[in-house]
Parts: sequence; C-alpha cells; structure tokens
Amino acid sequence: MTPILVFDIETIPDIAGLRKLQDIDAGMSDDAVAELVFQRRRQQTNGSDFLPLHQHKVIAISCVMRNDDGLKAWSLGKIDDSEKEIIQRFFDGIERYTPQLISWNGGGFDLPVLHYRSLVHGIAAPKYWDMGEDDRDYKWNNYISRYHMRHLDLMDLLALYQARANAPLDQIAQLCGFPGKLGMDGSQVWPAYQRGELAAIRDYCETDVMNTYLVYLRFQLMKGTITPAGYAEEEKIVRAFLTENVGQEHWRLFGEGWKLA
Repeated sequence: MTPILVFDIETIPDIAGLRKLQDIDAGMSDDAVAELVFQRRRQQTNGSDFLPLHQHKVIAISCVMRNDDGLKAWSLGKIDDSEKEIIQRFFDGIERYTPQLISWNGGGFDLPVLHYRSLVHGIAAPKYWDMGEDDRDYKWNNYISRYHMRHLDLMDLLALYQARANAPLDQIAQLCGFPGKLGMDGSQVWPAYQRGELAAIRDYCETDVMNTYLVYLRFQLMKGTITPAGYAEEEKIVRAFLTENVGQEHWRLFGEGWKLA
C-alpha cells in the first residue's frame, strides 16, 4: 500500500526574526517582545493577534503513518531538537517514503509555514518540490499543486476550495464521533511553551493528527475507496494502537473520549 502520512505542526512567534523585522530593543525579554508584537498585530487587524505565516517558528511536527507495517503515531525528533532538525526530518521522510500526505488546513497553514522556515534554514527537499522536472509523473500529481492528490488537504477539499465553507477540525471530529481536541488548542500553545510545557504541546499535536486520520478514514468510506468492512478494520487498528499505548496519558484520554462519543 502507498504509505499514508498525516501531519500537523505547532508554532510559536519567531522571536529572533521579529526582533530583526520590527527593530525591537535588544534588552526586551522574549515574552515582552511577543506581547508587543501581538499588540501591534491587533491594532493592524482590528483585534486578531494571529501573526503572518512567515513570522511563525515550528516547535513540533506530529505524524500518523499507516503503511504495510501497521499504524504509528509520533512527534518528529527529540524534544530538544532544533527547528531545523525537525523540519529536515519531515522532508527526509517524504524523500524516503514518498507518502500520500494528509492534513487539515495544511495548504493554508502548515505547509506554507514549513516552506518559509525551510527557506530560512536552507533545508533541501527535492522530492517534495518536484513538479515534473525530475519525475514526469509529478507533473500531473505532485505535493505542491492545490488540486493534486499527493497532498490532500481535507479541509480544503471538503469545503470545495471555498474559504467560506471551511470548518474546524475539532468540531468535525466531534460530529463524526471522535474525541476532538483534548486539553489544549492552538491559542494556548504559546502560553504553554512559555511555561516550558513542550512535551504537552507535542502530545496535543499527536492527538490532533489522530483526529485528522480518523476523519480521513471516514472520508475514504464516503468516497468509496474502502468498504464498510474495511473501514471497521481500520478503526480497529487505531483502537489497538490506543490500547497498546494506554500508558501514555494523551492516548489514554483519547481512547476514553472516543468511547464516550
């Protein structure tokens, strides 16, 4: 089977970059820099402090992989690895496995952020960027083009590429009977990072990709790619993974939340 790689990233403000771009006093603490930038952003946008994508820094990339070896969910790299190292691992995985990429809003957020940060760090990803120059098949189906399928942005496709029809993963997952977000959401990542809770952020990101994978399975059922029996078998594999990893708190809570749905 073609490997399926579901992914999600978590980010914080790129403090070092913001110091350069906004000429901020070198004596100001990182927390103060972030608060100043958020204030400026709210003034520019009439209330939103969400930063432009090139001003984000990646602190976690979590994945679910389904292939002939089974199902695996993890966060890339070690907890103290640099941003460059975890991003390089992501693109190295694409080089090695050429998987089907699955995301929720990956075309609108995750991948553009990864593009900008790869540019900053000088990260090479030739297979990912191939649009037919090296492999002619990639001219018609590559990771970059919006309507191609090597990267399937589920949110974008289900909304028929209409931004007004976009829906949040948390709500779609819950409506489908899956747990949805557990203990954290994107707006809480920066405060959690300030408190030194990177492990909790990685756990949260992992449950997000598992929600995405379960929604993807439901989409495959709707699309007719898998039969009801095949769908039930894939869900069984996910439940087995949760049982095997019940000792990890986030997977225990995920399994309990699914049971209650």
